[in-house]
Amino acid sequence: MTAHDTLARFREYMVGPARFANLLSCFELGLIDALRERPGLSAAELGALCGAKPDAVAQLLNLPVKEGFVAHDETTGTYRLDALADVAQADLQRVLDFMGKIKATTLRQLYYLTESVRTGTIVGLRELYGFDGDLYGAMAVHADLREPWSKLMDSVTDRIDPWFFDNIDIPAGSRVLDLAGHTGLGAIHTYKFKGSPGLRVTTFDLPDKREDALRNFRDHGVEDTSAFIGGDVFDSVPAGFDTVLIKHFLNMFDKDDVLRILANLHASLRPGAQVHVLVPIYAENIKDSWSVDYYPSFFLGCATGQGGPQKLSTFRSWFEEAGFTVTREISQNPADLPPDALPLQGILTATRNA
Repeated sequence: MTAHDTLARFREYMVGPARFANLLSCFELGLIDALRERPGLSAAELGALCGAKPDAVAQLLNLPVKEGFVAHDETTGTYRLDALADVAQADLQRVLDFMGKIKATTLRQLYYLTESVRTGTIVGLRELYGFDGDLYGAMAVHADLREPWSKLMDSVTDRIDPWFFDNIDIPAGSRVLDLAGHTGLGAIHTYKFKGSPGLRVTTFDLPDKREDALRNFRDHGVEDTSAFIGGDVFDSVPAGFDTVLIKHFLNMFDKDDVLRILANLHASLRPGAQVHVLVPIYAENIKDSWSVDYYPSFFLGCATGQGGPQKLSTFRSWFEEAGFTVTREISQNPADLPPDALPLQGILTATRNA
């Protein structure tokens, strides 16, 4: 790559936030929906519908016209959907949910990314919300962060969990611990996808999740075979379980903290007990990874001040260092994912050594 080519690549980074905001605003203003319902509207007509000046509407629509998402008739001055007309609403909503999550949890906080990296804290949350802590704590008290995040995560869980449970084994009648299981959805899905006579699933998370988890168990009819234990994985992990599930959790921490968690897990399990881990991962060849475009800055500047996805081989080496034998690992086939997908998920199954 020449110096000229390198400098040309910088344009992608310079205009990235502006392109994101421009496109999302076209949806938020209702311009795309209006053109879907009534093709052939002018900027003046669109402006009247969304309460904006025609000149501003025309400016915003320049980008989707350039991209071929929207078409503009120079003779009549009217607009219609172009490539967007062929996108199914369910697919489009999936993308918009992710963009909504990025807007709420990422854009503003990343203004402070450099300071967050230097301090290992989420400076943006402190500056913008007066909140000292991580995104997960902030979402408990700030609905504008929680609601877009929860909407996306619910849809992601519904899409990923069938694949996860299809690729792990939970023997009939197992005693299962869902580590950092939040408010019990993982336990509920364990019964849904791996239910068997005698199966019992316990959610382990911070004590403030207890009431929500118990309510979710009741709402889904699994209260008699489910339990909740409050605690902190950095202190200890409950003992007496055959199988442990760890989903979307280890990627929140750097190596030292992951090894602390795994050490507590190792101490709590009998030899031969199994652990099934679901984590977002980077492709082994980092140049093939879309995840690396987003998740390093998100975790360091918006979520926890540390962590981020790792290559599956990296997670394997950490488990082996902690006294586990990795018996199986699998990653999603990128060809099977929606073309707009950012995260690539991996599953690692390990057995506690003697």
